[in-house]
Amino acid sequence: MAGMTKKTVRTVAVLLGGWSSEREVSLSSGAQIVKALEAAGYDVRAIDVSRDMAALLAALTPAPDVVVNALHGSFGEDGRIQGLLDCLGIPYTHSGVLASAIAMDKPMAKRLFEAEGIPVAPHEMVTREQFAAGEYMDPPFVIKPSAEGSSVGVHIVLERGDIPPVSAWEFGSAAMIEQYVPGRELTVGVMGDRALGVTEIRPRNGFYDYAAKYTEGKADHLIPAPVHPEIYAAAMDYAVRAHKALGCRGVSRSDLRYDDTQGEPGRLILLEVNTQPGMTPLSLVPEQATAAGIGFGELVCWMVENAACDG
Repeated sequence: MAGMTKKTVRTVAVLLGGWSSEREVSLSSGAQIVKALEAAGYDVRAIDVSRDMAALLAALTPAPDVVVNALHGSFGEDGRIQGLLDCLGIPYTHSGVLASAIAMDKPMAKRLFEAEGIPVAPHEMVTREQFAAGEYMDPPFVIKPSAEGSSVGVHIVLERGDIPPVSAWEFGSAAMIEQYVPGRELTVGVMGDRALGVTEIRPRNGFYDYAAKYTEGKADHLIPAPVHPEIYAAAMDYAVRAHKALGCRGVSRSDLRYDDTQGEPGRLILLEVNTQPGMTPLSLVPEQATAAGIGFGELVCWMVENAACDG
């Protein structure tokens, strides 16, 4: 069902909200998408998704021609809503079940990136008990939930004094501890099989956390990133290869660290791939698309026209 055109797509349902830690981001992304699709002439209905699956099924009846999945985090980008839409036979935007589930599972995704020859940071999975016993790599490192987005729950530990107490454990049964990579933060949006560009993100304070991502004035986005040409090309290449290695479709975004502390060209490390990149006014992929000559409305319409279903 991929490659549909506006002539065959008239009704679009936008799924937004949800109950994950990224609900507010999803509401903002969804609102922007609804506005753009209405301006493009589609018949659009917004659906704020709750845990009531009967209510969701009712809201999807009659079935729209396409669902725009603007959900983030749990249920939205981990393969579960994708599986439901496959069962219903409704084409939807972004990646399918398998790519979504693997990308959300950071340790599993890293295995695929390594197999593809893409450099990743050394990492290990640590349980709460192992953390309490101090059984983990020496700092500097980053503690990450194994299946969250938008930097939710991320802690940077540069030295022993930065290690959070066990009482602050918020990662479920286990977390990923990843070697800290110094340097600069880069990101690359991928649209289909094309990298849109490379952005350097410069937080004005601290690191690029949830607040910096979604609060105006907390970070500067430099497009195109002012990095060595070899690094720029490598970042574009890694993003497309990672997109394909996971089996992504539609739009994705790869986040990378660039260690130029010993000079340029330095060391480039892929951190993760986001299969549901934000579409808020401060989001990175829409910025990159605009810089590449693709307006927000055009980007969203492309997503709709390239929706697919594995059902």
